[in-house]
Amino acid sequence: MAKFCPLFSSSSGNSIYIGGGENSILIDIGVSAKQTEQALFNIGVDADSIRDIFITHEHSDHIKGIKVFTKKHKARLHMTAGTYEALVKTDALDNAEECSIITSDGVDVGCMLVRPFATSHDASESCGYTIELANGRKMSVATDLGVMTDTVLENLKGSDLVMLESNHDVNMLQCGGYPYILKRRILGVKGHLSNDACAETLVKLIESGTTRFFLGHLSRENNIPQLAYQTSVSALTMAGATEGEDYYIRVAKPQWDEKAMIL
Repeated sequence: MAKFCPLFSSSSGNSIYIGGGENSILIDIGVSAKQTEQALFNIGVDADSIRDIFITHEHSDHIKGIKVFTKKHKARLHMTAGTYEALVKTDALDNAEECSIITSDGVDVGCMLVRPFATSHDASESCGYTIELANGRKMSVATDLGVMTDTVLENLKGSDLVMLESNHDVNMLQCGGYPYILKRRILGVKGHLSNDACAETLVKLIESGTTRFFLGHLSRENNIPQLAYQTSVSALTMAGATEGEDYYIRVAKPQWDEKAMIL
């Protein structure tokens, strides 16, 4: 049995807790160490039980708390070589020599095998992760990606649970107050995934056997949780899938206050 819980999910900060058996990991710590500790406490997890942290990329809303948290709780950091180099340059790591450079072979953390896959984002070497459990089940995380590439899709397929970015509604973004250059960045192939692109992908994933979905990294300015949810549910309904029977779906909140999904 494994628990999947997005502790924080927004442009202001991101962190995901995954617990399986005696092992617990975090994907990203994009808020302060204190906020992360409190969020873990809220779901009944001791921060000292976190032994491994996997970083998706170097942007502040994914790494803000890693320096303090790892020093205090003696957790190991894992990341791609490009992310490592970017964090070293900005002095974001306390013990850089103790970080693990993760490759496509992944990292075995007891009852979980964590593998990275490349994503398209304006970072040095951003990645998503698949988590293969000892019981044969699989979870995957893919946020901060401007386009759904073949690489990402192939890694997500076959997952029992997927957390996928549903960052913005295109019309809200285009009509909103963001500067043109920022709009262009978000809409670009190295930006963020829209509600429509997310929904299109979920249809492909349910056909590959995925039954649990989290919609993540929603923009507070250019999206509405109910809109993101309805866009995906409508696409899945059009594909012949029924919520509550064929799949379960939740929108990850900026700070989580609900029960985790369990595999």
